[in-house]
Amino acid sequence: QVQLVESGGGMAQAGGSLRLSCAASGRALSSYRMGWFRQAPGKDREFVASISWGGWSSDYADSVKGRFTISRDNAKNTVVLQMNSLKPEETAVYYCGASLAHSQVPESYNYWGQGTQVTVSS
Repeated sequence: QVQLVESGGGMAQAGGSLRLSCAASGRALSSYRMGWFRQAPGKDREFVASISWGGWSSDYADSVKGRFTISRDNAKNTVVLQMNSLKPEETAVYYCGASLAHSQVPESYNYWGQGTQVTVSS
């Protein structure tokens, strides 16, 4: 069992930055790839970024490459998503997930946090 708790959401202006954190706890955390997804009202949950627990492998959605950075702090069992140059269309609930697979598909993720709201104003 893995528990995930997101924090750091809030409001930002277009072009601004936010930093999201995901605190993980449970067993065999090193077995899981950690990912960030987002879901806007009326839309499907979409992949944003993922990272291996060891940190040697990371993936990004094309729409966030060069602006978002995913990283992890193994000592604190935390995964961080630094979001820069935010756009209004990126307003959504952001979710942290844990997967046994290297996947960008939500259905491949075994555990989810409760989500944190990110609102970007124009």
